[in-house]
Amino acid sequence: MIHLGVNIDHVATIRQARYRSGPGGSVGYGEPDAVHAAHAAVLGGAECITVHLREDRRHVVDRDVELIRQTCPVKFNLEMAGTGEMQAIALRIEAHQVTLVPEGRQEVTTEGGLAVAGREEHWKAFLAPLKAAGIMTSAFITPDRREIDAAATSGFDAVEFHTGAFAHAFAASRRDLIDGVTADAPLAASILGLQEAIAACDDRLRVHAGHALNYDNTPALLSVPGVRDAVRELHIGHSIVSRAVFVGLERAVREMKALLAGA
Repeated sequence: MIHLGVNIDHVATIRQARYRSGPGGSVGYGEPDAVHAAHAAVLGGAECITVHLREDRRHVVDRDVELIRQTCPVKFNLEMAGTGEMQAIALRIEAHQVTLVPEGRQEVTTEGGLAVAGREEHWKAFLAPLKAAGIMTSAFITPDRREIDAAATSGFDAVEFHTGAFAHAFAASRRDLIDGVTADAPLAASILGLQEAIAACDDRLRVHAGHALNYDNTPALLSVPGVRDAVRELHIGHSIVSRAVFVGLERAVREMKALLAGA
């Protein structure tokens, strides 16, 4: 069964648009409350809550991380840059899982995969205290064999494949994906890339996926041969938060859960 990780960063983005205070909006007061959002997502059936604590604290802030970790009854996944500050926070709060991502100051959301290849020894050393503390470690990477092999060598437990290429190709195509087959060349290329990446993981790495997934393209992704059986977690945020504006977060999560179940 595929578990759903709900990323609630953009609930905090809405809050910070109105209640930003100090460097990075570090106070974290105001509405909507990211802690309440995590609770609603769990009620909707989320098996994992994901938050990205950025170095500039542009949306999620330390207060959110502390309180969500204390009250979250499901897996707590901390997305973070590979810095000493973030490593210390993950260890202190005893995150269940950390997902290492690259960060850009000007990006709206994480736009690329982590550079693992060529830095294996660096990541081995960085992961060592996390793994010693029993924290699952994941690398957010592009579906590329070189990065997959590097992630395995570095000691990551999982990889989260950046699904942006698939999502963008799907949106630009005629949406003619039927049972994993399409005549659209860019979409076909993105699907093949994901299939090859999943196969390259073998039994070395747990497979997660996320980025730009929504209520339209997620069922299509799961129709691709090999995807539903291999992927253990899907991490989805913006689309669920957007849907929640109209129907509420608990229902938005339930609707995505139904899609994952094939209902």
